[in-house]
Amino acid sequence: MGEESRLAAVVALAQGMAAAHSSREAWRAAAGGARRALGGSFAALSVWERELGRLRVLVNVGELAEGEEEFPEDESYPVHQFAEITEFLHERWAGGGEPDAWVETAQGPEEGSAGYCHQRVAALRRRGRGCCVVAPIVLHGRAWGELYVARPVGEPVFGRADADFATVLAAVVAAGIAQTERLEEARRLAFTDSLTGLANRRAVDARLDEAVELHRRDGAVVSLVVCDVNGLKRVNDTLGHSVGDRLLERFGTVLSLCGAMLPGALAARLGGDEFCLLAVGPSADEVVKAADEVCRRAVELDIGDGVACGVASTQDPIGPVRSARRLFRLADAAQYRAKAERAAHPVVAGREGPDDPVVRLADEPSGEADGERRRFRGRHAPG
Repeated sequence: MGEESRLAAVVALAQGMAAAHSSREAWRAAAGGARRALGGSFAALSVWERELGRLRVLVNVGELAEGEEEFPEDESYPVHQFAEITEFLHERWAGGGEPDAWVETAQGPEEGSAGYCHQRVAALRRRGRGCCVVAPIVLHGRAWGELYVARPVGEPVFGRADADFATVLAAVVAAGIAQTERLEEARRLAFTDSLTGLANRRAVDARLDEAVELHRRDGAVVSLVVCDVNGLKRVNDTLGHSVGDRLLERFGTVLSLCGAMLPGALAARLGGDEFCLLAVGPSADEVVKAADEVCRRAVELDIGDGVACGVASTQDPIGPVRSARRLFRLADAAQYRAKAERAAHPVVAGREGPDDPVVRLADEPSGEADGERRRFRGRHAPG
């Protein structure tokens, strides 16, 4: 491959990773771009998980051998079997060198070959591959993992120039991974409440829109639990905002624990003292049970006055749910009623017959509903 072709391959790899919308897409673009650039039939990207002492394969692309998957659930190898990651490379860096790529062949090492690893040779033979080039990926000054590209038996063996080029490609991959990690962290922060670590209102809105569309299309059960922490104002006024923040954090933990009763449920802080659980799939009764557990555990906190909890589920007789907004208004109205009545258990929309007051409140015009909620709060609801 000429210099211009190699430059074009580097640019294509970088562009492919930059266009990725997730880590998986970035991994696939990295391995696929390197495979094409080096003229390989197969490529893999692996990460060194230091805490587990293993190399874990993130993605396999190209001609897969028997038992190989594109995104393997748990294809990993004890790192002591690949000493060059933990020893050979570090010794090179300590001596002032750079982490260069190297070539392995199914025939085994040449005399004095520094990068030789007999497990790789055995793997090449087992999978019908003739040679491979291995390039370490370095991120933030540390070994992050490796890029592996192979050719089948009968194809030209990789040479020193290929290994040098693989080193360049690994550096481009490292830059792409760093960019992907920064973008994912930014996305995570955009959808996370900074105080509690739960999802935020933006995340709930996005997930609820998707859930209601799934309900309309496939009839999936969608349930929403809206919670209001009682006594936050009193805690802030008498004990200080730091204690109030601790109350919110502790309730967030309670909500997360109870949400785990519902597979795939999203626990979120909507803002201030309002929280919610969004569940897609579990029955309404399962959701009410989880909400009841939230109420029980909230009372046991040594600060605050428990929680007011409202539930709305498409499985209950609440009428058609054609929008996320209506389901939210139903759960919100149930929560307001729970707060007004100092209810020790969740109030569930639609369970008081055909003229259910919560459903009626949720479906009233905004002005009337707001007035009714103010009357609820004005009666004897705790602050």
